[in-house]
Amino acid sequence: MIDVTFGRQWKQCGGVSRRDFLRLGALAPLGLSLPTLLAADKANAAAAASGTGRRARARSVILVFLGGGLSHHDTFDPKPDAIEEIRGLYSTIPTTVSGLRISERLPRLAHRMHHFALVRSGTHENDHHETASNWVLSGRFGSPFGDHPAMGAVVAQQLGFGGRVPPYVAVPKNPAFTWELGKAAWLGGRYESFSAGNPNEKEWKVRDLSRPAGVSEDVLARRKALLASVDRLGGRVHGNDQVDTHDEFAKKASELVLSPNAREAFSVEMEDARTRDAYGRNDFGQSCLLARRLVESGVRFAAVNYGGWDHHGKIFESLDKKLPEFDMGLAALVTDLDNRGLLADTLLLVMGEFGRTPKVNKEAGRDHWGRAGSLLFAGAGVRGGQVIGATDKEGAFVTERPVRPADVCWTVYEALGIDPRTILRTPEGRPVEILDQGGMIEELYV
Repeated sequence: MIDVTFGRQWKQCGGVSRRDFLRLGALAPLGLSLPTLLAADKANAAAAASGTGRRARARSVILVFLGGGLSHHDTFDPKPDAIEEIRGLYSTIPTTVSGLRISERLPRLAHRMHHFALVRSGTHENDHHETASNWVLSGRFGSPFGDHPAMGAVVAQQLGFGGRVPPYVAVPKNPAFTWELGKAAWLGGRYESFSAGNPNEKEWKVRDLSRPAGVSEDVLARRKALLASVDRLGGRVHGNDQVDTHDEFAKKASELVLSPNAREAFSVEMEDARTRDAYGRNDFGQSCLLARRLVESGVRFAAVNYGGWDHHGKIFESLDKKLPEFDMGLAALVTDLDNRGLLADTLLLVMGEFGRTPKVNKEAGRDHWGRAGSLLFAGAGVRGGQVIGATDKEGAFVTERPVRPADVCWTVYEALGIDPRTILRTPEGRPVEILDQGGMIEELYV
């Protein structure tokens, strides 16, 4: 196990942190509003890297998070022999995997299921959006408020800042219901995701990655000089290595703002029209395309937030609109990753916080159902073309190989070479394991 001490933020004697000072606004155009300068603590990352001794299967992870809860009955775990109120309105179609049939609304994915390992046995015991989402995103059960750091934040903390791109990026932003999920929790702001915004919006620009309008190079230079003065003053007053660490992050943040590499990573407009069309000219399709560009540029964890699956009423009217976008975007993503040689070291994970109830309700919808749901894995050594686990004839309960939230997160960490039992420390110094339970989904690799 690895004991990684959480770095404490330096404060001036008056109790005002240098971060608070910088947030006064004078330096924000330098990019210092990036979440704690978009960096992971170098010392923590070095300690983690030196102590794991684990072989990483993946260089990066793309998580497609289907917030609201995808109906497994109407997508990847259809029950065509059940009564109509359970099987729904869709028929099934064959796939490139012998004997595997999925919803007729997913024809593109049906032709690419040989890339995927389909887990039909995701399960837990919570039907509340925020609580379930925080559970599946962190692997640890807690309150709706997000007591534990999400996978992306842990990855950023463990693997660190690897160049001129943030380690953890959310597209367009973290999952949200009444508040954002997928947060760093007690790990602190330096490990929060960088929110990329919506690449499908007209004239979209990533916040903090371009020089503000009306701000000249001379003005930027003066603000850099002011920042340097603050750093020198802080060093004289406090005289500890936390200042040096902050200075390093400040330098990386300002480099990121002006870095052609960073700007290029986020520039989906550089893709040819044919590629953009293949993903779909919609929010999800362009978000998937951006995720591919991000991992190609070195981002370690890219989370694509594709919500809107909470269909308590008129579910089939909604799915008729959403499933074609999902089918097109995800099929293009796995194909593009494969064609570019990125699938070999990129783990692609598709999941929501839970499935939907077996029976269609009186409002022609399906309600929350944590007891069963489907997930997809691909890439980074995952053996595609297989089905793991099963549910009963009504799709209500798992009957074979239950896969719990901690198992999913454990598998992601192991893929990246991170020991899931690594001990982190809260700001108060309390030791906390990344995961306190769970295990590898070994079937993915055999």
